[in-house]
Amino acid sequence: MLEVTFLGWAVTLGLIALLFVVDLAQAIRNPHAVQFREAAIQSIFYIGVALAFGVVVGIVAGWQFGAEYFAGYTVEKSLSIDNLFVFVIIMSTFSVPAEYQQKILLFGILAALVLRAIFIALGAALLSLFSFMFLVFGVLLIVTAVQLFRHRDEDPDVEDNGLVKVARRTLPFTDQYQGQKLSSRIEGKRVLTPLALVLVAIGATDVLFALDSIPAVFGITQEVFLVFTVNAFALLGLRALYFLVSGLLDRLVFLSTGLALILGFIGVKLILEFLHTDVSESFPEISTGFSLAFIAVILTITTVASLIKVRKDPAARAHSGTLRARPKATGQPPQEREPAGRR
Repeated sequence: MLEVTFLGWAVTLGLIALLFVVDLAQAIRNPHAVQFREAAIQSIFYIGVALAFGVVVGIVAGWQFGAEYFAGYTVEKSLSIDNLFVFVIIMSTFSVPAEYQQKILLFGILAALVLRAIFIALGAALLSLFSFMFLVFGVLLIVTAVQLFRHRDEDPDVEDNGLVKVARRTLPFTDQYQGQKLSSRIEGKRVLTPLALVLVAIGATDVLFALDSIPAVFGITQEVFLVFTVNAFALLGLRALYFLVSGLLDRLVFLSTGLALILGFIGVKLILEFLHTDVSESFPEISTGFSLAFIAVILTITTVASLIKVRKDPAARAHSGTLRARPKATGQPPQEREPAGRR
């Protein structure tokens, strides 16, 4: 079991908070459309910090925990790239000006951090109290993987989101952006701007993503410290990564298929762990090393196969995948989404 001192938690949380505050301050003080060079430098920085943290974990706590950290980070980073698809769809649906997207993404990341901290605490409590939760999480991931694979060529409908619908019906909104403001006073009435509705859509999306990403990382490690840190570091670099790869996402045509395989694999790992611990030791366990290798191989094959597919068929476009089928079209052709920053 990984034992983390109060000082260790304090330093880690302080580092995460510092990185987020600096990022947020920059986005608010200087709203602008992030260019490729800036996004690349920031992405390299955040990935470097995450990797350095994993090395520190390996040196201080042992490389078994270090391997669990790197495997968990790889899974979360892969899932976060799929999250970017949906963020692009949300930004495009609501026609968010490029210079305002930084602020929205950072508030969305903050919401995701809070939500995932809650889900992590709940998941850890359930796993410690009820060993059969390994089985529940495993089945949940396999069902998610099957649904994601079935609907891998579809995108979620943002306007069909329950929270977005409720917000539209119950709260006063204006259709006009008012700079970076979330609310404004128009004709003597306080109304919410479209940016507030975008935050609602991203927050609802964060909840859905947490429901598969948290069980997935618990399938790699049950250490709460590692589960939290891999989620935090994967999310912290998401803003820069969004602007870096948003124009390239359409090329990852097999990403949803690869993620479905990874989620299914981790689901099987959790079920085997339950069977090995609670039923019979004759059931095999899947090691962290094998998990890390499997995930790396799947992601490599997915990326290479996607690039080959796009080269042979330039019209091919990737989709984020969804967990349920979209309603049948009403005869109008689907709108093509534009990469972020091109509006």
